[in-house]
Amino acid sequence: MYTKWLNKLKNVKLFENIELDELNRMLICLKPKIAYYKKKEYITIAENEFTGIGIVIQGEVVVTKENAAGDRVIMAKLKENSIFGEVIAFSNDDKWPVTVIASTDCIVLFFTPNKILGNCPKMCIGHKLLIQNMLKIVSQKALELNRKIEYLSMKSIRSKISAYLLEQYSIVGRNKFTVPLKRHELAEFLNVSRPSLSREIIKMKEEGIIDFYKSSFEIIDVDLLKSNV
Repeated sequence: MYTKWLNKLKNVKLFENIELDELNRMLICLKPKIAYYKKKEYITIAENEFTGIGIVIQGEVVVTKENAAGDRVIMAKLKENSIFGEVIAFSNDDKWPVTVIASTDCIVLFFTPNKILGNCPKMCIGHKLLIQNMLKIVSQKALELNRKIEYLSMKSIRSKISAYLLEQYSIVGRNKFTVPLKRHELAEFLNVSRPSLSREIIKMKEEGIIDFYKSSFEIIDVDLLKSNV
């Protein structure tokens, strides 16, 4: 049942350092649910009952949350091999804190948390590695959420744009790159209106700080961009 997904799942951080044969045995033991979704279909809805940790094995999804004003804020855009629901999974809450939507047709694998942390009835060799990997993933997610809070706490649109572009610059290691978010998604991620975002990006281009075309950006003056954060 899971064999055809093994080559994809071996690249998921949750299964890092686990051999394929062992991974196959673990999947048979853990019995994750495979779910199929169409583009724009809701995978989870905030405040609905928590259904388990999700792994995107095909397609892309967006993780969203409504702010106090009722506007949708994009928390993350997840591609293949990405995980969602891992933070809430080991808390005392049994409700989804976010809404997850399929941005393309996608396939998601769902694991129940108790099967990950519970005693493995078959004494799988990789189970200890699975738990260690999960702890690393949860820690990394906490750091990412902290960065998201930093974006939301910035008062000016320019400072948010500058911080985001500098982070992408740091990730790719060069001044020309394509951001993973479309313009309206970037506006939601930074919690600003799309027209305001576009106006500010145009101003930054006119001032010689950046250049851009659609989702592709070039940082012309790194120091000047840093001064805007």
